[in-house]
Amino acid sequence: MRGWSVCTAAAHPVVLRPVVALLRDRGHEVSMTARAYGQTEGILERFGLDYESFGTHAGGGTGSKAAAVGRRSAELARWARGRGFDLAIAHGSVDVAVVGTALRIPQAQMQDYEFAGLQRKLAWRSARRVIVPDAIPIERLEAAGAKASKLVRYPGLKEDYYLADFTADPSVLAGLGLGELGIGADRAADERVLVVVRPPPETSAYHADNPLYERLIDRLCGDPAVVTVLIPRTERQRAAADERGDDSLIVPGRAIDAQSLIAYSDLVVSAGGTMNREAVALGVPVLTIFSGRMGAVDERLIADGRLGELRDADDLELVKRTGKVGPVDPRDPAILADGALEAAGEA
Repeated sequence: MRGWSVCTAAAHPVVLRPVVALLRDRGHEVSMTARAYGQTEGILERFGLDYESFGTHAGGGTGSKAAAVGRRSAELARWARGRGFDLAIAHGSVDVAVVGTALRIPQAQMQDYEFAGLQRKLAWRSARRVIVPDAIPIERLEAAGAKASKLVRYPGLKEDYYLADFTADPSVLAGLGLGELGIGADRAADERVLVVVRPPPETSAYHADNPLYERLIDRLCGDPAVVTVLIPRTERQRAAADERGDDSLIVPGRAIDAQSLIAYSDLVVSAGGTMNREAVALGVPVLTIFSGRMGAVDERLIADGRLGELRDADDLELVKRTGKVGPVDPRDPAILADGALEAAGEA
């Protein structure tokens, strides 16, 4: 079987890595492509995954997005044509939906958020298999274009699967100049609270205005007992953080081992989804400031007390934590690889 895996956002290499590895271990050939957006290419390189890159992100405008998808899809179609792909696998990729449909490549789409509008509808309608958490009600999935007959539903979080083999690397702290910070028995001289922040997905269709984010950064930077590491999505977000000129606000200059950083942090606050759920999967206190429509996965995590909601930056409690560093509920990613292979008629 010849497969094609597509990574168009920073979360995709992390999510798809174990699936691609399992497929290759079973003797399948898998090629990978990416686009220049955020830390996507840097994370692929950090994992040692070979890829070819096509196009960039066009920003938040609907028209510019459509034009960018058109250009990128045309490039990808020229690249993919004649390669004999039996399967395309992605995490909510419109590129795969467009090119895969045009070239009649069977598609498997992973996703764990059901309210992203046209992007989700295109991806799910064109896919043979839609691989999703069982927390999402079937009626929501069908409303977004995923017929029940297409579904591969898995228990837990997608993060439980790709973090199953995770071991935290403390060198991530030294790489950020925070070698004196630590957790629990590993705590060293620096007693500051380490907070990891992920800004809003401002270029995504499901993003809504989020004034709480700036108030959060003001609150964190105003506390001398706190050091904040910001993982930006865009260069604009990076530049805005750098303009503050605050030594307690650290913005990595390249793709880093964000999962290890989360594991050694005292608190995660994110306006997105994946980083929040990584914190949950690693047993780290986490608050969401997501301003869009809450998906079923996060609704369940909030109901279960595993994810908190921050509504006012002044309510933020900043304390050192103790406890385990590592996966709380690791799961076998074979269920994801098997679901993808069903799309190609291989399972």
